[in-house]
Amino acid sequence: MTRPAWVNAAALGFSGLVLIALLALGTWQVHRLEWKTNLIEQVEARAFGDPVAAPMNGAPKYLRVTTTGTYRHDLSLRIKAVTEIGPGSWVMTPLETPDQTFWINRGFIPTGLPEADWLSPEGTVTVTGLARESVPGGTLLEANDPEANRWFSADLPVMSAQAGLDAADYYIAADHTGPSAAFPRGGLTKVTFRNKHLSYAITWYAMAALLVGGLVYAIRSSRES
Repeated sequence: MTRPAWVNAAALGFSGLVLIALLALGTWQVHRLEWKTNLIEQVEARAFGDPVAAPMNGAPKYLRVTTTGTYRHDLSLRIKAVTEIGPGSWVMTPLETPDQTFWINRGFIPTGLPEADWLSPEGTVTVTGLARESVPGGTLLEANDPEANRWFSADLPVMSAQAGLDAADYYIAADHTGPSAAFPRGGLTKVTFRNKHLSYAITWYAMAALLVGGLVYAIRSSRES
């Protein structure tokens, strides 16, 4: 039984819309690939370039900065963390400089490490590391509880208010200093980005090619029948 012409036209029209959508998605992924590649290049240039003087506020993410000041160990707090070393905490300590106070992620300490092993050094220190943004609230599974001094993310405004500080709107993830096995263990920030846009673009374009092949086969078959 021969199908009505309008059915074939409708099917062809629908297939054309799907083809346009697939091509549009592939092209969008190509643009996303260009954007992500440029972003990665910019971030890597910031993260692995020479350090610059830490701005008072508004440092771009992963900008490599340096500053000199004195730690306020009495205001240190710990943020729960699990790293490749194991479970423990990030040590967050305010650093007072002549111009600004910065929260410093001094690095990772394992659970049970005595305070005497990480509440140092005293006096003037120079800190170099990566600028990181505030992370409000906590994690998906655990919320910060400032009153109980239980922290799961670096929520800088709340941390500063709790400590009575007017600190910068970003913190510095410090490089590791001292012996390689010493704690706090700095320099654990991973500067990585997922970039699968090329594979996504190929997938959409491949689906478009398969659709065109299927349409060509269907049209030839209908003409021969």
